[in-house]
Amino acid sequence: MTDRTPTPPSSLTLSGVLVANRGEIARRVFRTCRELGLATVAVHSDTDAHAPHVREADTAVRLPGDAPADTYLRGDLIVKAALDAGADAVHPGYGFLSENAAFAAAVTDAGLTWIGPPPEVIEVMASKTRAKELMAAAGVPLLEPVDPASATEADLPLLVKAASGGGGRGMRLVTELSALEGELAAARAEAAAAFGDGEVFVEPYVTGGRHVEVQILADAHGGVWTLGTRDCSLQRRHQKVIEEAPAPGLSDGLRTTLHEAAARAARAIGYRGAGTVEFLVSADGRAHFLEMNTRLQVEHPVTEEIYRLDLVALQLSVAEGRPLDAAPPLPRGHAVEARLYAEDPAAGWRPGTGPLHRLAVPGAVRLDSGVTDGSTITAHYDPMLAKVIAWAPTRAEAVRRLAHALERTHVHGPVTNRDLLVRSLRHPAFATTDGLDTGFYDRHLAELTARDAAYEARVRLAALAAALAGSHGRSRFGGFRNVPSQPQVKTYAADGPGGETYEIRYRLVRGTLHAEGFPGVRLLEHTADGAVLDVDGLRREFAVARYGDRVHVDTATGGHAFTALPRFPDPADRTEPGSLLAPMPGTVVRLAPGLTEGDRVEAGTPLLWLEAMKMEHTVTAPAAGTLTSLPVSVGMQVEVGALLAVVAD
Repeated sequence: MTDRTPTPPSSLTLSGVLVANRGEIARRVFRTCRELGLATVAVHSDTDAHAPHVREADTAVRLPGDAPADTYLRGDLIVKAALDAGADAVHPGYGFLSENAAFAAAVTDAGLTWIGPPPEVIEVMASKTRAKELMAAAGVPLLEPVDPASATEADLPLLVKAASGGGGRGMRLVTELSALEGELAAARAEAAAAFGDGEVFVEPYVTGGRHVEVQILADAHGGVWTLGTRDCSLQRRHQKVIEEAPAPGLSDGLRTTLHEAAARAARAIGYRGAGTVEFLVSADGRAHFLEMNTRLQVEHPVTEEIYRLDLVALQLSVAEGRPLDAAPPLPRGHAVEARLYAEDPAAGWRPGTGPLHRLAVPGAVRLDSGVTDGSTITAHYDPMLAKVIAWAPTRAEAVRRLAHALERTHVHGPVTNRDLLVRSLRHPAFATTDGLDTGFYDRHLAELTARDAAYEARVRLAALAAALAGSHGRSRFGGFRNVPSQPQVKTYAADGPGGETYEIRYRLVRGTLHAEGFPGVRLLEHTADGAVLDVDGLRREFAVARYGDRVHVDTATGGHAFTALPRFPDPADRTEPGSLLAPMPGTVVRLAPGLTEGDRVEAGTPLLWLEAMKMEHTVTAPAAGTLTSLPVSVGMQVEVGALLAVVAD
C-alpha cells in the first residue's frame, strides 16, 4: 500500500468552536480555546442544562431531551447549533459522534471546519476488520483473525469483538468452545444496540498482554509526529482505569517498532490531526495492531505532560492548515493518570448516581473534570467524574504523588473507585511492572477491595468521629445527654463491600470520652464538622461533612462514607423475600431468551440485563427457585430500587 499525503486545506483563521460533546472533554477544549482567543459554543441535553461545560461556554444551545440518542448523537441538531451560534468549527471530543464519518461529512458540507481527520479517513478506520486489512497491507503487525466456524480447543482463549465502536462494548472473552456461539450472539446484540452495527469478529486472546498505544499527530503537508507510548493495561470491562506515559519496561527495539508502525499507519491512510494507534504487546515482546482511534483520547494528558504540549491547540493549528515543526520536543519525566469513577468495584463495578456535593483534590497534580461541587451524576452518561494526573521526573515519584493526592481527595457523593485507585498504584505488581497487563484486575481485584483488620479499625474510628461531631453543641432538649448512665447510641451503614453496620456507643463525662470498644482512644477536641482523637498516642484528625442522612469522614489515610440509620427501623422498608431490586437507574435492554413467570431458575442464572452509564449489567437469580414475578419488559426505564423480578423458594 502506498502512502497517501493529504491535500492541504486553504489557510484559514478560526474564530469560534462548537464542542459536540459534554463534560470533561468539553471543558478541556474550551480551556484551550479561551487561551487562544476563540469563542466557545456548548451543546447540552436537558439533563445537562446547568452542567459546568454549559456555564463555561460563551454560548450554549439546547438539544431537547435527555437520552444521548436524542441529544449528543443528533448530528443534524449539532450542525444547526453551530451555524445558529456563529461557530465556524466543530470539535467532536471523544465518544458520541467523534468517530462518525457521516457527522464529520455533514460538518464540512455545512461549510464548517472539522477538528479531526477527513471523513473518508474516519470511514476507512471505522470498521476494525477493514482497518486490520489496511494495516496488514501497510506492514503493520497484527493478530490473525479466527474463523468461529472452524475454531478448535487449540485456539482458546478467544476474544469476540465488535467491528464498530469501542469502550469495551460488544466484547466477550471465550474460554470454552461450547460458549462461543452464545457469546457471539450476545456480542452482536450489544454491538447492534450500542453502535447500530452488529458485525463482530474473533481473534486470539493474548493472556498476559499489555495495552500499549502511540499518540500520533499529522498535518496536511505530510508531517507526522509520533509522541511516544502510553501504557493503558489496567482496565475493567475492557475500559481503561490507569494510564501512563511513557509505557514502562519496553525495550528500545520495541519502542522503535511501535513508533514506526504507528507512523506507517498514519501515512498509509493520509491521516490528519490527533489520533492514536493501539497495540497489544504480548509477554514475548511482540506487538500486534488492535485499532486506530481517529480522535483525541481520554488519556491524552499524560502525553501532554511529558512533552509539554497542548494537543488541543495543535489540533486547532492543523485544522487551520499550519504545518507541524520538523520534530516534536523531547519528552521528559513520567506521567500517570487515574480515572475517578462513580462506581463500586466490589459490587461488579456497579455505577453510582446522585448529587456530588464536593470534589477537592489536593497536591501538585492536574485535575481534568466534567463536574463541580453540586453536580448531579445521572445514569445517562459515563460514570467518570474526573481524571487526576501526576507528573514527576521518574515513574516511582509520579506514582507516589498520584496515590498521595487521591488518598487525600475529598469526594462526597456516590460511591467511587478512589480506594481501588490508591491500592492499585501501591500494589507491588504495578510498582515493579512485573504484573502490568490487561489481566491485572482479574488477578488482584479481590485483594484490592478486601477489608482487612487495619482497614476495619480505620472505618470504626471514622464512625466514632462522625458520632462525636454529630453530637457537638446539642443540648439535652435536642437529644444529647451528658449523663454517665445514659450512653449515646448511633448507628451507621458504611459504603463499600458488605455495607457493614457500625453501632457506636459512647458517653462524654465532663469532656472525657468513654467509648465502648475503643480502648486507648481519647477525645482531644470536636466541633460540628470534625473531631481530633488520640489513638494510642497518635493524633488523628477527622473532617466530617453531612448531607441529610449521608455522612462523609475524611482523614489523611483516606475517606469513608456512611448512611446514618434510624434507631428503630421502619417495618415498611421490608420487601418480599426473593425480590430483585434495580441497583441503579437504567434501561432494561434484554431478557433471558424464553424467560417467563413460573420458570424454574438456578442460582446465578442471568435473568435480564440493565444498561446504565454506557455499560450493561447482568441481573442474576440470587438462589435456585421459581420466577414468580417478572414485571419488566425490554425498553423499560427503571429507577433505583424498582422491582425487577421475584425468585421464590
